[in-house]
Amino acid sequence: MNVHWRERTKPPSLEGRYEFKDYTSLREFLDRAAELSEREGLYPDLGFGKDYVNVTIHPEEGATELETIHHNFAKELDNLVSEKSH
Repeated sequence: MNVHWRERTKPPSLEGRYEFKDYTSLREFLDRAAELSEREGLYPDLGFGKDYVNVTIHPEEGATELETIHHNFAKELDNLVSEKSH
């Protein structure tokens, strides 16, 4: 998995941070991430500024651990970043 991600156990989550060269690049990533979320049915918490986004992926409510689907989703986000240089 990409070095951007840190896995936490309590509460279970994956946390990542992406930095971009400008707001336009960030916005393009957010649009692609929204499409990915709709397709996969996973909706991470996002916090962003003009050139960065923090992502937290949580398991479904009541789940006690992350599953393969969550790790794969993080990899897909990494792929979105690598599709276009930032």
